[in-house]
This record gives sequence, C-alpha cells and structure tokens, in this order.
Amino acid sequence: MKKLACILGMLLAFGLGAIGVQADELKSLRGTEAVSGDVTPEHYRWERDSRPLPRQFVQQPPLIPHSIKGYNVTTEYNKCLDCHSWDRTAETGATKVSITHFKTRGGTELTNISPRRYFCQQCHVPQTDAKPLVGSSFKPANGLVK
Repeated sequence: MKKLACILGMLLAFGLGAIGVQADELKSLRGTEAVSGDVTPEHYRWERDSRPLPRQFVQQPPLIPHSIKGYNVTTEYNKCLDCHSWDRTAETGATKVSITHFKTRGGTELTNISPRRYFCQQCHVPQTDAKPLVGSSFKPANGLVK
C-alpha cells in the first residue's frame, strides 16, 4: 500500500511538472485566433449527389457522395439504411452496406448491422469544400488505390 502511494505521488508530481513545461510551448493549429464555438455545417458547401468518390488509401472508408444534412441516426433509427440496406439498394440504386458491417469484433456473422458499425458517421464522412487545417503532401503508393 505504501509503495502504491509512493508511485502515485511520483506520477502526480511528474504530471504537474510536465503540464507547466508544456503550457508555454503549446501552439494551436488556428494560431492566436480565439475559438468562439462549434462551426455549424452550414459554413461549408456540400458537394452535389455524385457517383462514389475515389479512395486515397487501402481500407479507407468510402466518402459519402451526397449531403447528409438533416439525417437522423439514433439508437432507434438510422436514416442511412433507408437507402443503403441490402433490401433497399435495388430500389434506390445506392451502394450496399458492406458484409463486414454484419460481423462482430470476434468475426461472428449477425443477421443485422453490428452495433459497432451502426453509426455510419463515425467512419464515413461527406465531401465538402472545407479548407484543411494543415497542409499534406500525402501521395498514395502506386497500385494501392483502385
């Protein structure tokens, strides 16, 4: 018990010391501009409905090629599945939800969307004309993007 208290004391002292050192060196990507709150999606222009957008790297979740403004995704209802569920894609022309979305973490296949894949926007994002916060020189390796 005494050893645990000693370890916790050292961690606390180190943590407080590190905070003091890093506070002066901390720099924001926004520079000195104050943040006035969350930016609403209306500040960006949503891309028009289009064909599926190309992926930039292997295993990239597909981008959403249409506006999702007003889409409701709760534990009781998922607006995305109105078009993308397997029984609606023939009628809507939308891309089917991948079979991987029906598997649990352990690989067991389910009869419905796995709870860990149910909230689409945790991986899939719509395309907008938003300016990047930081520059990027990323280039996909040849042959990795189809």
